[in-house]
Amino acid sequence: MSGIADQLRDRLGDASPAERKVGRVLLSGYPLLALETATTVAHRAEVSTPTVIRLVTRLGYRGYPDFQQAVRAEMADAGASPAALYDAQEFASTATTDPAELTRRTAPTVAAAVHDTMTALPEAELSGAVALLADPKRRIHLVGGRFSGLIAHYLCLHLTQMRAGVQMLPSTAVERSAVVSDMGRRDVLVAFDYRRYEPSTAGVARWVRERGGAVILFTDPWLSPTASQASIVLPCRVDAPSPYDSMVPTMAVAELLVTGVLAALGDGALARMREIDDAATALDMY
Repeated sequence: MSGIADQLRDRLGDASPAERKVGRVLLSGYPLLALETATTVAHRAEVSTPTVIRLVTRLGYRGYPDFQQAVRAEMADAGASPAALYDAQEFASTATTDPAELTRRTAPTVAAAVHDTMTALPEAELSGAVALLADPKRRIHLVGGRFSGLIAHYLCLHLTQMRAGVQMLPSTAVERSAVVSDMGRRDVLVAFDYRRYEPSTAGVARWVRERGGAVILFTDPWLSPTASQASIVLPCRVDAPSPYDSMVPTMAVAELLVTGVLAALGDGALARMREIDDAATALDMY
């Protein structure tokens, strides 16, 4: 399930300098810019219209209309709800409650999704994310969606154990606006945004970037609109045996970052963990 934006990124290294300019323009405003005319894209990239055509042909499309048709189809997939996927996948016709069959369907699907997610993540993005999260001068804020918010909170709890200055972005308007208004160059927003994306997440990310902060984005293969504002993008597959998108690959990447940040912080993280345990014991919390 490689998205068109992923194809663009993967092929930029093979493209000519002029074609790379087109690719960067398309990625900067994907997917909406991809729906503009080839001439408009060429003007933004300061290249000729044939250069735009050559790039999409390099990606395997017959021409610019064929490329745009693929973008529109991808956008339709990106907005799909579980109810829509239930019908599209004809889930009812193959549904089962048999434990052996459920295991047979689920195990390889989820395992492959985790493997493919991990192997596709750029090393530079991962090292950059670890460096930002382990930087004691940075303040870390996490936010997620309806389901992904659970993983955002999970990652937040781990980071809080290892370092100071970590919090979930408040959900109420009065608290969120107060926190966001204080953000600047020292702040890092870790956003989780998956299909049927949340406009508020993109808004906060834009605010952070405009003030010099960094944004780490967990998203799906279709890429949240927040990707255009992100410093680091971590696309995770969502393959599942049901119409619901699986969050297992996302959880796996969160675990990867926990491991990397703990290694980067070293003795400092261990000292903090011990202090937290001492405080909890003294206060009879656990």
